Amino acid sequence: MKKETICIQSGWKPSNGEPRIMPIYQSTTFKYDDSEHMGKLFALEESGYLYSRIHNPTNDLVAAKICELEGGVSAMLLSSGQAASHYAIFNICEAGSHVVLSAKIYGGTFNLIAMTMKKMGIDCTVVDPDAKSEEISKAFRPNTKCVFAESVANPAMVVLDIEKFAKLAHDHHVPLIIDNTFPTPINCNPFKWGADIIVHSTTKYMDGHAMTIGGAIVDSGNFDFSLYPDKFPGLCTPDETYHGIIYTEKFGKAAYITKATVQLMRDLGACQAPQNAFYINIGLETLALRMERHTENAQAIAEWLNQHELIDWVNYPGLPANKYYELAQKYMPKGTCGVISFGLKGGRKAAEEMMQKLKMIAVVTHVADARTCILHPASHTHRQMNDEQLKEAGVNPSLIRLSVGIEHIDDIIADLAQAISD
Repeated sequence: MKKETICIQSGWKPSNGEPRIMPIYQSTTFKYDDSEHMGKLFALEESGYLYSRIHNPTNDLVAAKICELEGGVSAMLLSSGQAASHYAIFNICEAGSHVVLSAKIYGGTFNLIAMTMKKMGIDCTVVDPDAKSEEISKAFRPNTKCVFAESVANPAMVVLDIEKFAKLAHDHHVPLIIDNTFPTPINCNPFKWGADIIVHSTTKYMDGHAMTIGGAIVDSGNFDFSLYPDKFPGLCTPDETYHGIIYTEKFGKAAYITKATVQLMRDLGACQAPQNAFYINIGLETLALRMERHTENAQAIAEWLNQHELIDWVNYPGLPANKYYELAQKYMPKGTCGVISFGLKGGRKAAEEMMQKLKMIAVVTHVADARTCILHPASHTHRQMNDEQLKEAGVNPSLIRLSVGIEHIDDIIADLAQAISD
C-alpha cells in the first residue's frame, strides 16, 4: 500500500462484528485460564500480553502502523521522544560504551546523550555532520556502539547525509540511529539510505494536534548484531533474567526491539499509555495530508521571508540557495517539514519584540502541530547549552524557530507581516 493508505488502513484491522475504530485496551493486566500458559509468556516461549508496562494491544497496533510507514521489521511505543532516544542507545550500550553523536541535534537530546548518559558511564564524541568522512571516522573508538543523528536537525535545519553516515557506521561495525521526527516517514525514508534504527517523537507531526506526548523506535532488521558478539553482548549472550535466552538466536531480526521491550521497558518503565497511543493513531490517519500542507505552507513562507527587507537570513532546505538544498532534494524530494529558522536584522532584541506583537501565531514550547507556533531556542529549548555548544548545534542567539501550521497561507503571512514591521 502507498503511505497515504497505510496511514488509514494499517494497524487495527477489524474482523466481522468488531469495532470499526481501534479499541483502547485500558487494562493493566490480562487474564489467562491456566498457570502454565502464563509461565510460558514470562519465559518468552510464547507471545501474548502480561502487563501493560511491557505490552499493550493498543500500543502494539499503533507501533505496527509506524513500523509499516518506515518499512521496518519491528517497533515499539514509549512515553516520549526522549525515552525513545534513551532506550534506542541504552539497548546496545552499557557503562564503558561510546557513541558518535552529530552536533546538529535537538538540545534536549544533546543534553540526554552528552550529559546525562555520561553519568551512566556512556561517553560520546560530538562530530560536525558536514565534515568529511575521513574526519568523522577519527571519532570512532573500539568501544563505539552506535552513531546517533537527526535526518533534519531541530532547530538548525541541517539535512543529514544519511548515506555518508550509514557507510561510516557500518565500516566501524555499528548501527546508525536516526531521529526522523521532523520529516516523518512521509517525507524521508532513512532505511532506504542505510540507516538501521529510527526514533520518533510522536508528540510532533505524528500526533499533529499537541494532544499527547509519545515516542517510538523502529528497527530495520538489517543490522546483524550476531556478527559482533563481543561488541553487543546484551543481544548476543545469555540473559539470565529470562533463563539464559540469547535474543539474536531466539528472535532473529526482531531481537533488538524484543530486548528493548522485555528488558528495558520491564526495568525502566517508560511505557506509553494506551489512551495516548489512541490519540497518536488519530493523528497518524491524517499525517500524509498534513505533511503535504505543512511543507507547502513552509515553502511559501520561506520564500516570502527571503524577500523581506527586515529579515537578515532564512534557513529552509527548500530554498535553492540553501546549503542543504541538494541533500534535501536527494533524501526528501517531497519537502522536508514545516519548520523554518530565520533571523531579523535587529538581532535578538528584534526577535523578542516581534514575538510580542504576534496575534494568531502562538509563542509555545512546542513544534510540528497543526497550529503555527514560534519560539526563540536560545532562551527556551536550548537554554541548557552555553554559547559554544549553541554554535556547535547551529543555533544563533538570534535564531527564531517558526513551525508553520496548516492554516491558510494568507493568514499566516499577514500575522508575520504585521509583527515584523517597524
